[in-house]
Amino acid sequence: MEITPLPELIESLALKGIVFAFDAINTQKKTIAMIVDSGNHYLAALKGNQPTLYRTVRQQFTPHQSVCTLNKGHGRIEKRTVSICPFNSFLAGWNSITTAIRVESQRITKYKYETETRYYISDLQETVEDFAYRIRGYWGVENQAHYCKDVTLGEDKSRIRTEPLPQIWSIARNLTLNLYRDAGFNNMAQAKRKSQFGLKHLFYLFRMK
Repeated sequence: MEITPLPELIESLALKGIVFAFDAINTQKKTIAMIVDSGNHYLAALKGNQPTLYRTVRQQFTPHQSVCTLNKGHGRIEKRTVSICPFNSFLAGWNSITTAIRVESQRITKYKYETETRYYISDLQETVEDFAYRIRGYWGVENQAHYCKDVTLGEDKSRIRTEPLPQIWSIARNLTLNLYRDAGFNNMAQAKRKSQFGLKHLFYLFRMK
């Protein structure tokens, strides 16, 4: 979500108790205040676009609970450590934060070793397992979708720049991925190949049989 649509979405919803999870571009004081004032909750990625808050969280972070996971597959070993700590912010506009979350990732492949540390903030008070589940659920799906669009469907290589064509093509790619998944495909590259050489399968995807 871009900066503008999220506040509009919050205003249009008449629901309460929803947890909004979003990337750092939407981690803004106004957006956070709207979520809390509407009776909902947030889990927000935190990066350098909020430098004072980001620096404060990093400096004050002391793990109170941690959980580690180890995943092996596709020639890669990945260790993820999720830690949480209570956080009381005295910074103006950020006083709804109750928990800071840190995710440390270590990835080992045949040729390289990578590390990454990410931070999140939330007004929720949950266990570290709950936060790990939420982060993996939301950002894992987002990363998978971005990879499919960028690599399999060629979004990164697209030369279309004239507005609003990039947005239209992005919607078309999202529709394509959803149709593939609805048809039972887990491998999007395989689904794309099958669709390219079989009109019968395209008819099935669009329920035109």
